[in-house]
Amino acid sequence: MKYLVTGAAGFIGSTVTKKLLDAGDEVVGVDNLNDYYDVNLKKARLELLKPFPRFKFYQTNIAERDSLSDIFSNEKPERVLNLAAQAGVRYSVTNPHAYVEANLLGFLNILEGCRHHQVTHLVYASTSSVYGLSTKMPFTETDDADHPVSLYGATKRANELMAHSYGHMFGLPTTGLRFFTVYGPWGRPDMALFLFTKNILEGKPIEVFNHGHHRRDFTYIDDIAEGVCRVLKGAPAKPDSSWDSNHPVPSISSAPFRIYNIGNNRSIELMKYIEVLESELGKKALKKNLPLQQGDVESTEASVDSLAKDFGYRPTTTIETGIKRFVEWYRNYYKI
Repeated sequence: MKYLVTGAAGFIGSTVTKKLLDAGDEVVGVDNLNDYYDVNLKKARLELLKPFPRFKFYQTNIAERDSLSDIFSNEKPERVLNLAAQAGVRYSVTNPHAYVEANLLGFLNILEGCRHHQVTHLVYASTSSVYGLSTKMPFTETDDADHPVSLYGATKRANELMAHSYGHMFGLPTTGLRFFTVYGPWGRPDMALFLFTKNILEGKPIEVFNHGHHRRDFTYIDDIAEGVCRVLKGAPAKPDSSWDSNHPVPSISSAPFRIYNIGNNRSIELMKYIEVLESELGKKALKKNLPLQQGDVESTEASVDSLAKDFGYRPTTTIETGIKRFVEWYRNYYKI
């Protein structure tokens, strides 16, 4: 099958793309290679993909409507995976316009491209941030998701609503995946594991928000990629589906629309995460305890029962194994 993957030079995008290529699929990758974090890391991920003859890459911003439309016209992908977005809760506090451009305008262009070029299934990234300050654990897809506390979460919730409207009006089958905290080799340098590892090895303090008491559903990248590929390759939703309580769509809707949590199905306290990292590095962290940061939430935990039921998804990687693999990659990549 021929797939279009946006954000192909990103952490999740590059991992999923390689998995598709390993399976013999054809992938058209799109990424604007912006400087939100180290561009060299993005280019290094792309270098792993370039040897595959079935991979073609376009350096394009999905917010550029004409350029994206040309790619759809020329490449004619059968299915689309949209992972291109401005990520990060904290960055949205200081750079809100970047989120409107990438996550709203860019996503609209993706929807239009799929609508006008007979794409049979659009799978796109949403986020656990849509659940806002909910204290009901674990989060399930039927929980309220209309009160996000960050602009990032708000734009991703908007993506879900936009996708539903395109399914209802034009019959476009869509599946949104609410990602939780993803970690592992080739990860994003702005995320905790990367920052902690760098500072611990350099003997610098790490910033521990909420004094380390908040909890996250840390999910290893290979488990995430497996789940994404199962959804992307699986049967899309059909109009007039018989929706059960696991699918947050009113019975009056005939849109071919689904949303799933994709996480580890367990929550781990940040201090435990740090302790495992310290053990793997063989070095204690210097901790700078700080209050919970603006736009952040105290806890996240995913129920993945719906994804397991429909696609057989079950994460298997422990944080001990995942952090060990990350540290091995980090030392090798940065020659430490």
